[in-house]
Amino acid sequence: MAALDGIRVLDLSRILAGPWCTMTLADLGAEVWKVETPHGGDDTRQWSPPDKEGVSTYYLTINRSKKSIAIDLNRPQGRELIRQLARSADIIVENLRPATLERWGFDYEAFRAINPRVIYCSISGYGRATPFSERPGYDFVLQAECGFMAVTGEPAGEPMRLGVAFIDIVTGMNAVQSILAALYARERTGQGQAIDIALLDSGLQCLANVATAHLNTGQEARRYGNAHPSIVPYELFAAAGGRHLAVAVGNDEQYRRLCVDVLRSPELWEDARFQTNRGRTANRTILVPELQKRFAQIDAEELQRRMGEHGIPAGEVRSVSAALASPEARAREAVVAVDTDWIGELRLVASPLRLSGTPPRAPLAPPRLGEHTREILRDVLHLGAEEVDELVKQKVVQFQENGP
Repeated sequence: MAALDGIRVLDLSRILAGPWCTMTLADLGAEVWKVETPHGGDDTRQWSPPDKEGVSTYYLTINRSKKSIAIDLNRPQGRELIRQLARSADIIVENLRPATLERWGFDYEAFRAINPRVIYCSISGYGRATPFSERPGYDFVLQAECGFMAVTGEPAGEPMRLGVAFIDIVTGMNAVQSILAALYARERTGQGQAIDIALLDSGLQCLANVATAHLNTGQEARRYGNAHPSIVPYELFAAAGGRHLAVAVGNDEQYRRLCVDVLRSPELWEDARFQTNRGRTANRTILVPELQKRFAQIDAEELQRRMGEHGIPAGEVRSVSAALASPEARAREAVVAVDTDWIGELRLVASPLRLSGTPPRAPLAPPRLGEHTREILRDVLHLGAEEVDELVKQKVVQFQENGP
C-alpha cells in the first residue's frame, strides 16, 4: 500500500509548480484528477521540441500517474462538475489568477462551504493576499527578482539562470510538504485548511546562507562562478587533457590530504597562508592558480582514484546522458520505464522518495487529454452513460481514448 492510498486530489493547476506537486502526491499513491481545458489542455502539452512521437516531453515529465478530465470551465455546467468533484476531494490544488477564481467561485471559502475537510492549496507567483496577487509568476522572472541571477554565472559575466526551472520545482515541493502537514493536522481536528504557497517565498528561501549573510552583515552578495564564497578550494579544476572535476574541500584536514596525498605538493599545505579555510578564502587568488597547475599534471581517472582513497569529495562534470546512465544512478534505479499504447516505451526519472513500508507506486503513463473523463464522471460523480453523452454533446466535457 502506498502512503496516500485513498486520498483524492482535484488538480486545477497547470505548467510546472502545481503539476510537480500533484505528481508527487500521485507517486505517493493519491488519485489525482487533472482538470484540463478541452481546447488544448495543459499549456505544456504544446511545449516542444523536444517531443516523443509528437508529445511534449515537458508535459510527460510531470504528469505521470494522473487521470485527465477535460472540462470547459467557462460553461456553468462545467463549473458545477468541479463543485461536485470538490465534495469528494481531500485536496484541491490550484494556480489560477485571483480574478478567475472570483469569477468562477472557486475560492477556498466556496469549497469549504461544501466540504469542510478539504485541504485547499493555492500556488501563485507572489501570494494570494498581497498587492501583487494578480501578477503572473514565471520561474525565469522569479530567478531574476529573487537574486539568483545576481549570484549565478562568472564574476565578470552576465547574470545567469539555472538550467532548470528550480523555483517552480521547489515551490511544488513546498506545496507537497504543506499538504502532508495539513493532512496530518486534519487527523486531529477533522478540518481542512487553506494553504498559500508563493514562488517568491520559495525563491527567497532557497537563497539560504546567501540571504542570511546579507541580512546579518549588510554585504551585497556577488557572483563567484563555480567557486564558493566561503570555502576554498570548492570549485572546478581541469585535469590533464582538459576534463573537469568538481572538488569540494570542506575542512582543513581534507585540504591537507588534498595537498600531501593527492597532489603530492606538501608545500601548499605547509604555507601558513593556506592552513585554515579563512586564510585560503582570503588568499584564493594566489592559491587557486597554484592548485590548478598541479591538477593539470594528473589525468582525471588518477585524480579521482587518489581523492577517493583519501576521502576528498570530488566528481567529474558529466553530461545529462552520462549522469542518467552513471553507476550511481543505476545503483539507485533512478530511471524507470513505462509502457504506453500511444507513444511506446516512456523512460522517466523515478521518484526520489524511498519509504520502506509504503513505497511510491510504480508510475503510470501520463494521460491523454480527457482520457479519463468518462471514468471520473461515472465512478466519482455516478453519472449515467446518457448524462455523460449529453455533456459531451453540449461540449461541456471531452473525452479521448486514442491519440496523444
